[in-house]
Amino acid sequence: MCGRFALIHTKEDIERFFAVAGVEAFPPRYNIAPTQPVLVVTVAPDRPEGSNLPGRDAVLMRWGLLPSWVKDPRDFPLLINARSETAATKNSFRAAMRHRRCIIPASGFYEWKRDRPSRRSQAYWIHTPGGAPVGFAGLHETWIGRDGSEIDTCAILTTAAPADLAHIHDRVPVPLAPEDYARWLDCRTYAPADVADLLATPQQGVFEAVAVSDRVNKVANSGPDLLEPVDPKVFASADGDKPVANGDDDGDDEQPSLF
Repeated sequence: MCGRFALIHTKEDIERFFAVAGVEAFPPRYNIAPTQPVLVVTVAPDRPEGSNLPGRDAVLMRWGLLPSWVKDPRDFPLLINARSETAATKNSFRAAMRHRRCIIPASGFYEWKRDRPSRRSQAYWIHTPGGAPVGFAGLHETWIGRDGSEIDTCAILTTAAPADLAHIHDRVPVPLAPEDYARWLDCRTYAPADVADLLATPQQGVFEAVAVSDRVNKVANSGPDLLEPVDPKVFASADGDKPVANGDDDGDDEQPSLF
């Protein structure tokens, strides 16, 4: 799961990697947080005959999905993630999983490894080894208010972490391979059961993790220094003997995991 992610590739990188056109230039975003606008790749509306535009669009949506049936967003929890194992059957995600799948471009994401005794944590920057963009499997919905206002919203699908990342957290965003983008986005042809294989635990080595500073905990911090490696923290064991690496926990932290 990622409570934060980054998109620091250029618009040209995004257009080339995700086969979209007309992406507006944007500054590098090193610390994207829930409720903020994020770039989302969707199937484009039907193009006029003879159009040479690609069949995908890149649009901005709010990170935090609102199902269409929600009456008042203030009374509904923020759904930034959906568990891939149950998204096709959960009321909040079922319709989007069938009709509105999307791809959320990222350069990487952050995760926090927790120490139960001290209730402290170590932040990690997790990205592809070669530094290429990654497309997270996502879902999107348009919520319409009583006054006719519309909010385009999205969530990131998660899956079980591979063994080389499970010591940090047991969940990761679902990374889609470029050759699978078309099948994932094609909701007309492929039902949820037809794309379930794309939601499996990624192979080891798909991501690599680098310890980074606690500056990423605060949304106000959003510069390239967030990605600078640091020495991982070492925490004392519960019995006060030799130090051990911090372990997974659901305890408090300035930036709790949201997966």
